[in-house]
Amino acid sequence: MIWLRKTFHIVGWPTLLLVSSFAFIAIFGSVISPYDPTMQNLSHSMQSFSGDHWLGADNLGRDTLSRLIAGAQTTLLGVVTVLLLAGTVGMMLGTLAGYFGGWLDEIVMRFCDFGFSVPSLFVALAFVGVFGPSYGNMILALSIAWVPIYARLTRGVVAAAASQAYIESLRVLGASPARIIFRHLVPVALGQVLVYASADAGLLALAIANLSFLGLGVQPPQAEWGQMLVSAMPYIQEAPRLVILPGIALTLLVIGFNLLGERIALAKNPRAMSRRKLTLRRAIFKKELEA
Repeated sequence: MIWLRKTFHIVGWPTLLLVSSFAFIAIFGSVISPYDPTMQNLSHSMQSFSGDHWLGADNLGRDTLSRLIAGAQTTLLGVVTVLLLAGTVGMMLGTLAGYFGGWLDEIVMRFCDFGFSVPSLFVALAFVGVFGPSYGNMILALSIAWVPIYARLTRGVVAAAASQAYIESLRVLGASPARIIFRHLVPVALGQVLVYASADAGLLALAIANLSFLGLGVQPPQAEWGQMLVSAMPYIQEAPRLVILPGIALTLLVIGFNLLGERIALAKNPRAMSRRKLTLRRAIFKKELEA
């Protein structure tokens, strides 16, 4: 159970509870969902909180709780997919650019400069606008927009590590570039990428909700929080809960990811040693000297 105590120490139980709750809902949502999120029952249209529908029903009689659970699945699956695609491609480009340098580095960095010159959401909007609104196109568009971020991050880490003396020693000893990259450089960059990705997940969840809200992402009847918000806007006065509940869910998810990224980043920074530990270390060091 040592790993569990370390996790609680690094992340903190409130953050871990919040993020793990959404992860549990996303994984087991199909089991715990009381109804089919797309099933319509017009006789229950706009029904308020009740025993049949704990969080009420929307204008088509669909269960709000079931749609919130399905929205969590859609959002978290999209976040994980984008991070995997963008992180993998970005790490590959950044590692090659940082290790080999030269013209390859120039090409990758100019691509990154172009990516940073245009806001990521605009790139996604243009891509979805050309190829059509759908969940798959939205994920692919966000992945393309996020690749320059991880490419530049990885390039900086790999370029700094490649200049170290132990990498030069490996080259002299005849180690192949592939061995140096995959055994020594990629693990160093992966730690930094994971720290950044944990904080970037909240921004991606907002981007997915924004595109769905604009009608360029998830399409009805598939449930997604941004799509639920725009569908409920005409009924905001009659049933404000239809707007408030998806907004609360999205806010909690973003807060959870932001806290997770912050705690992981802070855990990697050196901390001042407490007076008690310092005294204990001095006593141990003194005994070793006397021995």
